[in-house]
Amino acid sequence: MKMKNVWAVYWSATGSTKKIVTYLARALSKQLGCPYASAEFTLPRQREADLIFAPQDLVLFGTPVYAGRVPNVLLPYLREKLRGNGALAVPVVLYGNRNFDDGLIELRDLLEQDGFRTVAGGAFIGEHSFSRTLAAGRPDGRDFLAADQFVQRIASKISRLGQAPGKPVLVAGKTPVRPYYTPRDRERRPVDIRKVQPKTSEQCTHCGLCASVCPMGSIDPNNIRILIGICIKCCACVKKCPVGAKYFEDPAFLYHKTELEEEFSRRAEPSLFV
Repeated sequence: MKMKNVWAVYWSATGSTKKIVTYLARALSKQLGCPYASAEFTLPRQREADLIFAPQDLVLFGTPVYAGRVPNVLLPYLREKLRGNGALAVPVVLYGNRNFDDGLIELRDLLEQDGFRTVAGGAFIGEHSFSRTLAAGRPDGRDFLAADQFVQRIASKISRLGQAPGKPVLVAGKTPVRPYYTPRDRERRPVDIRKVQPKTSEQCTHCGLCASVCPMGSIDPNNIRILIGICIKCCACVKKCPVGAKYFEDPAFLYHKTELEEEFSRRAEPSLFV
């Protein structure tokens, strides 16, 4: 098949998903000899308009994995605002070194339902949103080498296609998808951090950056110490604050963070499907 455009489309609160999705899309645009374009839907205003594609588009579509699934706050956008119209798609998920569970197969199925035809899928690793040590610095050089090989395989497959595939690409995961991963303490009791909110230290200079980068629009720009919506623990406000004024102090959150850092310190590798 001959592609006319290669798109990078992504939700990326702290930038890791953006890194790998834009890298893949740019490399594929060069490999296939067609223009590169991008669309981000991280911020609320970016999720207002429909995103419509054409049959000769190739879309690298990326989201992070939260608790082993596509973040549930993205489901309305993914179900209502996307129109694939037969475009080829490569679902890409990023996870913080624990596991991508059913995140990739869930994203694949959502794209198929939106009218895309999936030809490949990948699960890459990025620095965990809660941590600065778990999968720190990833995606890194080894991940980008794997991405290069992934690009070659995708380009080769597309060049051999006479028409869009009739079946979704086979990827790891289960359908129906399993419930979201539930962290537990050492007595196997659930650890619930859903209502936990970030704190603001006296170091805050009131620059307003945290409010501008919150993907849920939940930080009051007039008083950044107040939340006016839900917190999904993406940690964009924490990791992007120029003076380190945003932080979490909830004991359950810190316990879960420490458990993740200790239990999943091994290097996970990308899982790629073509």
